[in-house]
Amino acid sequence: MATFPMEEPMCLIENQESKGLIVNQEALQILLGITQPVVVVAIVGKYRTGKSYLMNKLAGGKNGFELGSTIQSKTKGIWMWCVPHPTKQGHALVLLDTEGLGDVEKGDSKNDAWIFSLAILLSSTLVYNSMGTIDQQAMDNLHYVTELTERIKVKSPEGQAKEEEVDESGEFKRFFPSFIWCVRDFTLKLEKKDVPITEDQYLLDALELKNGVSKRVQDYNLPRRCIRHYFHSHKCFVFDRPASTSDSLQRLEELQESELEPEFVKKTTTFCSYIYEKCNAKVLVGGYTVTGRLLGNLAVSYTEAIRSGSIPCMENAVIALAQIENSRAVQEALAKYEEEMSKNIGKFPTETQEEFLNIHQECEIEATKVFMGLSFKDENLEYQKQLIHELAEKKSKYSLYNEEESAKKCKAILQKLSESLERDISEGKFSKPGGYKQFLAEKNSLVEEYNKTNDKGLKALEILQEFLTEKENVEAAILQADQSLTDKEKEIEEQRAQTEAAEREKQIVEENNRRLEEEMENQKKCLEDHQKMLEEKMEEEKKKIIEQNEWMIKEKLKVEEEAAIKDAERSDQTR
Repeated sequence: MATFPMEEPMCLIENQESKGLIVNQEALQILLGITQPVVVVAIVGKYRTGKSYLMNKLAGGKNGFELGSTIQSKTKGIWMWCVPHPTKQGHALVLLDTEGLGDVEKGDSKNDAWIFSLAILLSSTLVYNSMGTIDQQAMDNLHYVTELTERIKVKSPEGQAKEEEVDESGEFKRFFPSFIWCVRDFTLKLEKKDVPITEDQYLLDALELKNGVSKRVQDYNLPRRCIRHYFHSHKCFVFDRPASTSDSLQRLEELQESELEPEFVKKTTTFCSYIYEKCNAKVLVGGYTVTGRLLGNLAVSYTEAIRSGSIPCMENAVIALAQIENSRAVQEALAKYEEEMSKNIGKFPTETQEEFLNIHQECEIEATKVFMGLSFKDENLEYQKQLIHELAEKKSKYSLYNEEESAKKCKAILQKLSESLERDISEGKFSKPGGYKQFLAEKNSLVEEYNKTNDKGLKALEILQEFLTEKENVEAAILQADQSLTDKEKEIEEQRAQTEAAEREKQIVEENNRRLEEEMENQKKCLEDHQKMLEEKMEEEKKKIIEQNEWMIKEKLKVEEEAAIKDAERSDQTR
């Protein structure tokens, strides 16, 4: 079974004729095993435009994703290649290669629209690959972007009902990936009115809107407006033809770099460097960083929605994801508590309740850290409350174990110390005048020796009391049989024995009350620790949301500024 890092690509979402889109379980297991943040780069475009070549280069090799040198699309469904990120330590790079759009053999354009939608939903960077130039034909081939409001929902019906009716497409920029347009076999000069322009400026010019309200103008503007407004950043790379002959183009993966056009090689390197350095890990709204495991669950959620005939809803997916991850966060936290407790098990029985509670508190803090690190959107604190409840149960279990170990040890100590006393009782050594004083002397010596013994634990006094209570009948019998004592002396001895027993009972009650107070104080401290960590997490999440909102405002201002500059340029041209 394949594992991370993967040696070769594998189909993540299969496109089966009879069943539609299905998540491949083997690929899913690989994602679920990746706990690092993931940078997810998806590439879309018409078949036979060299998408797979770019993805293979990003993965660090020439081979992997199949290159289609014939008219048939080689990639069916969405293929995945997970490798360690070349420059971001502790991150994984997940490459998603989609089947070519517009493959005549498929015949179902709906299929293309869903593949395109899934690429957007799963990626943090979307690469659109086309041939020639960015002209109207290229825009028409990207018509899927104009259908996204029909294919993707931001809010659930319940969420929409709580808000005034708004155009959800305005929210896409907050959720959607960054957008890169790669233009292959580009032969034009990057100039505008004989002035050199950058690739990014070339893209911005191509996305410029026309004035007017006619259907023709609206059709022209629609894909451009969608690209401008749905994606939060826009980047462009133009590539020369990779090789000069048709034969070389058909065996691109076999060629050495020296056999490729130098400018093409140079631009491919620049493209890869940009992806490595500038493309960030995927995040959910609220600033939650997506790991491989989260990405796998998202893939399942979105694909199942499509298969069921529903429209994938980002809010529902995140809610479902939160339930899965928060349940797992509770289990991981409990496992951490058990792991930390197992390291301290050799310290049981503890001499005092305080010592046990300190061990518990340290283990609980570590467990809570795990929970806080994994949980998200636990808005009603449902899962944190569950964790607190289950940690209390585990604490009770270990507290009982601590007491049992103490009782076991105390009984073993008393059994060893009382061997001589038991033997003397069974042999009738105390059944004689003066035998009672001799019995008391041995019993008191035993108690003194027991009290001197260290590490008996919390049950030391209770187990001693049980032991002495068991001996009360024997002691009373020896007292009554001792003919050297008067009735008055026997009465005094009985009262003394009762007083000592009552004093020990009082000590036990006082100790239990003290433990109860310590327990309540510990519970209060643990809840304060939970509250403090929760406040820190909420503050961190609030900060992320503010950062996201500030970024959104900045992006909107940038778009407005660009539009103002374009309007000014058009105004100057009409004068």
